[in-house]
Amino acid sequence: MMTGRLLRGVGVSPGIALAPAVVLEWRFPEVPDRSVGPAEVEGEVRRLHEAVGAVAEYLNMLRERVLHRAGLEESRIFEAQIMMVQDPDFLASVEHLIRKNNLSAETAFEFKALELRVAFQGTSNLRMRERLADLSATQIRVLRHLMGRSDDELAALREHDHVIVVAHELSPGLTVQLDRDQLLGLVSEEGTRTSHAAILAHSLGIPAVMGAVGALDRIKSGSLILIDGQTGTIRMDPTPEELEVAKAQATRRHKLDLELEGASMSPAVTPDGEAITLMGNVDLPDEIELAVRHGAQGVGLLRTEFLVTGRANLPTEDEQLEYFRRVGAAFPNHVVVIRTYDLGGDKFPAAFEAPTEANPFLGWRSIRVCLDHPEIFRPQIRAMLRIAAERKIRVMLPLITRVDEVTASKALVEEEAAKLKAAGIRAAETLEIGVMVETPASVVMADRLARVAAFFSVGTNDLTQYTLAVDRGSAQLAGRFTPLDPAVLRQLVAVRQAATRAGIPVSVCGEMASDPLSALMLIGMGYDTLSVAPPTLPMVKWLVRQVPASVCRAAAAKALEADSPEAVAAILRQAAQGHVDKRLLGP
Repeated sequence: MMTGRLLRGVGVSPGIALAPAVVLEWRFPEVPDRSVGPAEVEGEVRRLHEAVGAVAEYLNMLRERVLHRAGLEESRIFEAQIMMVQDPDFLASVEHLIRKNNLSAETAFEFKALELRVAFQGTSNLRMRERLADLSATQIRVLRHLMGRSDDELAALREHDHVIVVAHELSPGLTVQLDRDQLLGLVSEEGTRTSHAAILAHSLGIPAVMGAVGALDRIKSGSLILIDGQTGTIRMDPTPEELEVAKAQATRRHKLDLELEGASMSPAVTPDGEAITLMGNVDLPDEIELAVRHGAQGVGLLRTEFLVTGRANLPTEDEQLEYFRRVGAAFPNHVVVIRTYDLGGDKFPAAFEAPTEANPFLGWRSIRVCLDHPEIFRPQIRAMLRIAAERKIRVMLPLITRVDEVTASKALVEEEAAKLKAAGIRAAETLEIGVMVETPASVVMADRLARVAAFFSVGTNDLTQYTLAVDRGSAQLAGRFTPLDPAVLRQLVAVRQAATRAGIPVSVCGEMASDPLSALMLIGMGYDTLSVAPPTLPMVKWLVRQVPASVCRAAAAKALEADSPEAVAAILRQAAQGHVDKRLLGP
């Protein structure tokens, strides 16, 4: 929403940032139709291959840079792009067009590139979005190279010391290239609190506003902008008065940061003596150190999808073991909960043949893919069994809707454990297997699932999406996507009660646990284990130490009688304000 110099979006990562904007307009260049003489044709073919070679070399350089900065797994996002740019069938079709119609390399390339993009878009498959973004990125690079332009979408950043990047959409490939010392904030027209880019920004501690429709039209490169990643506001050319308000906010935040720093290694115990276990969510390798530094009591959600996203093939058993070993070594005295592949939606390796679906997020994904393709699942099970012989490991199954999905998974674990034992490979005899409760079906079946699960962990992102019929990635519906909706809260109560009756542990590992107000609600509902984004650990721990559990329980009881998420938030803010500055708890 736009009002004068004010632009509103969704605050996805808290913090204040003031800096010149750098608008990234990474779009297809205008390519003129150009014919060449017969004698020039082979020269155009050579120019095509030179451009492809240069782009592949550049992508490989990016892969190496990311390898050193973020690790092997994150660097593999560029492997698929390198494969795309060097696709022999596609290049042969461009060569044929150059020779048949005497076209310039860029004219022929653009024609075939458009043809391929139309084919991708025509699948009606949402999971192709990420592949289409990678395809477009490589094609833009080749065209710009052929036309004598820079093929580096971040070239503009090198002209500035500190900037706020403004883009239509932040792709994973773009995000991993950003220099975190130079980058003060992010603004994106697309995205919501639970989009991948938002979670990544939150994990890195970068102030970010997403869903800012119209940002590219309103914000010019070089203009001074002020963003608030908590309230979701963007002020263009802020006035002295607005800067003073921001300065006061930043001062409050700085004072809080000093308190948070002191709280990081303190026990998470409420003023009335109730201990809360705070674990960390780990999505990317560079979050491991941050979780340790902020005092995480283990890992409550170790995502494994980044091991496959954007790469040509699935990781081997040994590759997975090595990563699990790295995480386990960082938390030698605590539990690490590994979530099995949540494949599907937009998370398939490039070479994986998956069916076209009108709505893949309600289709063939997660545990369904793993059970239908045990050749994918078994290597991961073997890696988890092997690490479980060395460390405290639990395994969590995503998107469970049926009891037999759990029993079938346990049967595969038993088979692989027997094989490892017969081969003389050191491994655990079994795995402690729990259920990620993230569908209304798993809530309804919680009493039955508790008979076969060792623990529950609530994934509030998908549970909110499926309960409210709101796409978590939709900027237009961002205001409707909230886990504080009474329909979601009632399910959270039901899950906790089912776990308590069955005598199994229960926790929350979704983004809800990372939100200050929501964390207080969860504690009030009886959840004593939360797994949160590493940058949020100090804030949640500080809140735990400030607000008595009895206050949380009283507020939760009242909130559960409310009819709207706005009423719930108001009740929680009122309860907290007697103990903390409510301005620190979000809008």
